[in-house]
Amino acid sequence: MPLIAFVSPKGGVGKTTLAANVADALRRGGRAVLALDLDPQNALRLHFGVPLHDTGGFMAELPRRPDWRALVRRTAPDVLLLPHGAIELRAALEQALLLEREPATLATPLREMLSDPKLLVVADLPPGPSQALAVAAPLATVIVTVLQSEAISTAMLAEVESGRFLGGGTMAALFGGRLQFVLNGVDLRARLSRSAAEVVARHLGPRLLGAVSRDEAVAEALSEMRLVQDMAPASAAAGDLRHVARAIEMLLPAMPEVAPAASAAGPLPGLLRGGW
Repeated sequence: MPLIAFVSPKGGVGKTTLAANVADALRRGGRAVLALDLDPQNALRLHFGVPLHDTGGFMAELPRRPDWRALVRRTAPDVLLLPHGAIELRAALEQALLLEREPATLATPLREMLSDPKLLVVADLPPGPSQALAVAAPLATVIVTVLQSEAISTAMLAEVESGRFLGGGTMAALFGGRLQFVLNGVDLRARLSRSAAEVVARHLGPRLLGAVSRDEAVAEALSEMRLVQDMAPASAAAGDLRHVARAIEMLLPAMPEVAPAASAAGPLPGLLRGGW
């Protein structure tokens, strides 16, 4: 099934928040969703209520070639979750070297996840170019680029739209065409935020999937380690997130009608049936 990769040219733009809440919205829309955290910040889990002291995860175990199925968590909103896991700086650098030398270490389990015809994978990538992105981008159906509604986003538009932030020239040339965009933190009451949003919207046109309002409900949901749709379903941000999820859904292939016998042959039949 499809892989939706959430990326950003820089940190601090709300990429992980959008990845988590869009995964939740797609699940509510009827998709079987696996949220995969490839960002060493290990923050995706917090949106799904995983306790702070629970620091285990798939990418932290990657050098030992773990069975990723054994590390999948089923969360309260019924989104399957593969946390990154906590790692120190040295381990993060070693992980990047491992992916550069042996990209199949990550590519092989990713392909296994995508081989299940009913499973949609939503991956949270590190900001900027990374080895994880170099492995995931060739497999991605859609690369959702998150921008903040601020002056720096307008200044970086040419760089961002070209896909050069993905990495070297080959990466940008190969995968820049899959880039779609979401503008986050739009405050229409603030002149600079509104102006930045208007410039980005005019420049990107139909490649802008949507915009998400700056809303206290987002911060409140994270402080409670919950999703926005659970915490404040009537909020402006919740409505915007649902809109973004619908726009992404339109870019994906239709959900297949797979008979139970055929489904059982996939790598995750027990997980999708709730049998673990």
